[in-house]
Parts: sequence; C-alpha cells; structure tokens
Amino acid sequence: MYQNLLNSMSFKKRLLAVLIDPDKTKLDSITIITEKINQSVATHIFVGGSRVEEHLTDILVSEIKKLTKLPVVLFPGDITQITSKADGILFLSLISGRNTEYLIGKHVESISKLKKTNLEVLPTGYILIESGKKTAVENVTGTQPMPRENIQRIVDTAKAGELLGMKLIYLEAGSGAKEAVPKAIIHSVKQALQIPLIVGGGIRTKQQLETAYQSGADLVVIGTAFEENESFFEELKSSFQ
Repeated sequence: MYQNLLNSMSFKKRLLAVLIDPDKTKLDSITIITEKINQSVATHIFVGGSRVEEHLTDILVSEIKKLTKLPVVLFPGDITQITSKADGILFLSLISGRNTEYLIGKHVESISKLKKTNLEVLPTGYILIESGKKTAVENVTGTQPMPRENIQRIVDTAKAGELLGMKLIYLEAGSGAKEAVPKAIIHSVKQALQIPLIVGGGIRTKQQLETAYQSGADLVVIGTAFEENESFFEELKSSFQ
C-alpha cells in the first residue's frame, strides 16, 4: 500500500479517501454507502473516529471489506479501534501536541494487538491545525491545535516527523472544521517533505478539494462533505479526469 502511495505521488496522481466514522454510521446503511464510494473517484476508505464503541470498528470494517476492493485503512482514535479485518493502519503520532500518550503511549499499548494482525502499518505524523472550532481530537487528547499563522512552526514540525522516520504526514483541521487547512500551509509543508502528504478536515466543496491538490496534497480525506451530501462525488469527477 505504501509503495502504491509513493508511485502515485511520483506520477502526481490524485488520491481521495472517504472517512467513515463507525460512531456516526448505521450498519444497515453501509451497503448503500460503500456502493456509492465504489462508483466514485475515491481511491481509499479510511475508518475511524475520536470516540467509537469497542468492537464496532471490527464489525463495520468486516462489512465494508465484503463490498469493496478499495484499500480499507484504519484511522484510529484509540487502540480499541484496531481490527485485523482492514488492510492497513495509520499509526498516528500526534506530533503537534505534547501529550505523551498520543506521541508514544498508545502505540506501546497497541503492539500486543498489532502483532496478531497482518495490517500494513503506516507511521504517520499527525498535525492538528487550528480550524475555527474546538474539535473532538482536542477534547480526547487534551492538546491544542497549531496556530494557522505560524506556518514555519508547522513546517518544522512536519519535517521533524519525517526525520524521525514517519512515512506520512497528515495535516488535519478536524472533523466538522469550520475552515480547511489553508493553501499556504499545505504548500509550505509539501515543499519541505520527501514523503506523501495527507490533508483532511473542513473540505466540503469541489473548490476546496482542488485547492488542496494544487497546493501539494497527495491524498485528501473527506468525511463531513460525504455525510452531508452524498452527491458530492458527482461534482468531483472533473477534478480527476
């Protein structure tokens, strides 16, 4: 999976992930949702959320895998969301914060579960960017987002993540963010990195998606846009032609 990401980056192929939050998704609707994703321009399905009932992720991923050939990647808010049914996992380290539990603590706790799976583990530097509202990530982790105006600090944080061995950097505005990650931040971070850049949070329009790609995002994640408007995919097709 990671090699495919690198190949896509080298060919400047646009990648799009749909984030499905188990806590917000009814099991009886997953067939319709997955079919819509299969018919769309999406290239990946991410599954996860800040707060999810234990075992719900396992059940949801199991159902999704029956319905799609797209890579299903865990985007876990906690170790209870780890399931062997997925293809891979974003091994998220919240490098924008200083809560040791989300820098290394949860990772250590997860090993006993991960070693029983065949998940492709993708070490990911996760950077929360100020978005105009308090997000679930802030509430759960007790960390503050990085100020939007301090671009150099954000760039340095991303580069530090790369030098520490992260294989991906994820710029996150947060679920339901009022404002997406600004193009100046995406561009500046991308210029500093040699690894793929993921951008998510607050992207609700085709123009916002286009801006993220043009600024340097290799993979863009949408969640709320799809939840609120399932025809959003139709609007995006021209961006991938």
